[in-house]
Amino acid sequence: MKQSKVFIPTLREEPAEAESISHKFLLKSGMIKQNARGIYSYLPTAKRVLNKIERIVREEMERIDGVEVLMPVLQPSELWEESGRWEAYGSELMRLKDRNNRDFALGPTHEEIITSLVRDELKSYKRLPITLFQIQSKFRDEKRPRFGLLRGREFIMKDAYSFHSDEESLDETYNDMYNAYHNIFTRVGLKFRPVLADSGAIGGDHTHEFMALAEIGEDTIVYSDSTDFAANIEKAEVVYTPNPEHTEIKELEKVETPDVKTAQALADFLNVTLDRIIKSMIIKVDDEYVMILIRGHHELNDVKLKSFFKTENIELATETEIENIMGAKPGSLGPVNVDKIKIYADQFIQDINNLAVGANEDSYHYLNANVDRDFKVEAYGDFRFILEGEALPNNLGNAKFAEGIEVGQVFKLGTKYSESMNATFLNEQGRAQPLIMGCYGVGISRTLSAVIEQHHDDNGIIWPKAISPYDLHLIAINPKQEAQKELSDQIYEQLRKKFDVLYDDRKERAGVKFNDADLIGLPVRIMVGKKASEGIVEVKRRDNTESQEVHVDEIEEVIKAYYDAVK
Repeated sequence: MKQSKVFIPTLREEPAEAESISHKFLLKSGMIKQNARGIYSYLPTAKRVLNKIERIVREEMERIDGVEVLMPVLQPSELWEESGRWEAYGSELMRLKDRNNRDFALGPTHEEIITSLVRDELKSYKRLPITLFQIQSKFRDEKRPRFGLLRGREFIMKDAYSFHSDEESLDETYNDMYNAYHNIFTRVGLKFRPVLADSGAIGGDHTHEFMALAEIGEDTIVYSDSTDFAANIEKAEVVYTPNPEHTEIKELEKVETPDVKTAQALADFLNVTLDRIIKSMIIKVDDEYVMILIRGHHELNDVKLKSFFKTENIELATETEIENIMGAKPGSLGPVNVDKIKIYADQFIQDINNLAVGANEDSYHYLNANVDRDFKVEAYGDFRFILEGEALPNNLGNAKFAEGIEVGQVFKLGTKYSESMNATFLNEQGRAQPLIMGCYGVGISRTLSAVIEQHHDDNGIIWPKAISPYDLHLIAINPKQEAQKELSDQIYEQLRKKFDVLYDDRKERAGVKFNDADLIGLPVRIMVGKKASEGIVEVKRRDNTESQEVHVDEIEEVIKAYYDAVK
């Protein structure tokens, strides 16, 4: 393809809105254009990369007997009401009404649609298992779209759904998908780790995320320093070992703490370490308010709270709600003399004596508060994020942290949707049973961004050849010179028979062409310049600064060797 005919609007200046490496280079290399916050157009080179990622995904899905379908983006609210997610999914669900005032959603995922499609068709165990997948745009009304394609409001996703008659069959497909995802992310050139994860609004009780390692990663991966264990930090269990203190229990003491509103400020005011402070938070669980206690140097994990209380409906109480319940503002809350609501505490509070807590009176705190003597705890649980260096469960080593971008996830849904939506089949005994389901997603547009996060230098993208928009970049340094133009045209016609060639035939300065070539990042570059009259060109790889002069008679053989050497 001649570059003069391709729409590649590269930028010279750093884009002010870019928040990550991939966002910057996607904009600078002319791959995407922002239409609104979190909404982008994919320009020709980006579309070519997406096509190659999608081809790899299709090949791996078909390898494990996945069958492609295409379902509607516009989904009727009735199906979401059947599953119970119309309200539960929250504000990220993009809702709209048609001219007849009927409610619809722009699909963020398709569990409801796929379940409604198969429930009238898969009526016998003889037709199971089956796996259906699609590649399609999805929509989520992100509160804070950022990082370009990594967190957008419209994105491209492969989602697959499997249906089974028993758990053994689900396990088999889950493992097939897990291995297929290994193959997909390996083939596109990513460094990644599969990790235990939380299923969130999708549901299910067993899931793995595939995390591409990157500094800009929005998720923290917890992994072992000595085994292959890895988990999203939301799911990493904190091991509790009883360690009762033997310090003397002191008398409860109320002290004035003016302008002290945070745990760190209280620790500084009292000249104690942060782990001697208790943070008290009022949480609304479904329709009930509870108090949650954690130590000052720990951070509350809402995913673990949801698991403990077995609900998705958990949120921090508002300041007004807190004042109405406790008679004090946040920053002065504590468990002493609290009888209006139940108190739950992180497991690492139960052995610690003489803690500092809020007095439920603005600008006052208690010193030397002790469990059982001064306040009662309804139950203890693992309510916090693990700290780096802490022990992992089951003697799996100690926790280390890395940042990652979620590019794929596999779920065992079980019967969450089939039961709520009455999707049943007849088993071998002729009895109706709910279909057992799995769900599997790959972020296609996210994968594009994740690859750039890992494959770039200061000048631009360095594409793995499996998904590079073109194989070769042929540059006529000065096409106004007849010898350069003739040799460039000759090489273009010769190489395009075996390679995908982007031919820069533009009447631009050499510096502009080289800068654009670095930004676009094709694996191998051929430069036709001053020695064109001698039939000599310069060849180099994008991932290497060294170049080689090659005579046109040897060009095909040399280019093949260069290209084969690229990963």
